[in-house]
Parts: sequence; structure tokens; C-alpha cells
Amino acid sequence: MNQSQTDQSWSLTEMHHIGLTVSDIERSITFYRDTLGLELVGRRPSVTADYVGQQTGYDGVELNVASFRVNANSRQSIEMVQYMNHVGEASDPATNRAGSTHLCLLVDDLRASVKDLDARGVRFKSDPVEITSGPNQGGLVIYLLDPDGYTLEMFQPPGAAD
Repeated sequence: MNQSQTDQSWSLTEMHHIGLTVSDIERSITFYRDTLGLELVGRRPSVTADYVGQQTGYDGVELNVASFRVNANSRQSIEMVQYMNHVGEASDPATNRAGSTHLCLLVDDLRASVKDLDARGVRFKSDPVEITSGPNQGGLVIYLLDPDGYTLEMFQPPGAAD
């Protein structure tokens, strides 16, 4: 625990969700649910509550929201948000840009996943790469892109079947 954590009267307890802004919620639902196999656990097609405008800083904002989990045992979720008004320009999702993010999903057989997803038209940045050093040595990893160009990482831990 660092010094600033010991002096505060509050603490973080765990990660709840990650949010991704998308340009077309239906296209994203199809990709994340039907292509990747995530579980769609909630839809809010027209969110206009006052607190959302206050939270986002956009008066009168309308959001179309879908929430996913990797599976029924996942505590964390992924929240997809499409701004129906106050739409901004797409950002550059290149992984070498400060402020960019990526989402890493664990997979039990990366090579089989890549073969299946490639047949479905998913765009990859490379072939599967073996991790040759560090704590994940012996694992496999790959970057792929969602329909908006957002980078996803698929990671097969060392020792998993391949």
C-alpha cells in the first residue's frame, strides 16, 4: 500500500465495468454477442435521465446502451454506449497513442479462436504470437479489431491447450 492510500478515508473495492463508445450499437451487439460470444445482459435503447446529462456533461443527451459479460460467472461487464445526439468524432484507437486502451479477453485455445473468427471476417493485426519472456512466457496473444477499430487482445495463458 502506498502512502496516499493509507491516508485516505475511502478505498476502491473492485472494477465494475469498462465502457466503450461505439458508432453503431446494433453492429457492436452483433459483433460482441454473435461473433465473439459474449453474453448480452442488458439493453437500454433510450437513456435520457437528467443525471446522464450531468455525468457526461452533455445536456439533453440520449444514449443507447448495451451491457455484456464474458460469461455467467463474470462479475465485471462491458458497457457499449452509442450517443444518439451530441455525437463526437471518432478517436484514433492506435495502441501507441497516450490515452488509448484495449480490452484483453482470456481464451482457452487461441489458434482455434483465430481460425473461427478469421472465417467470420474479423480483422487481426497479426498471426498468433508466442510470448517468449516474462510472467506470461509460453502463452499466446493476438490483437484484433472490433467494427469501430477498437483494439481487443485475446490471450491464451501459458499451459492452456493449443
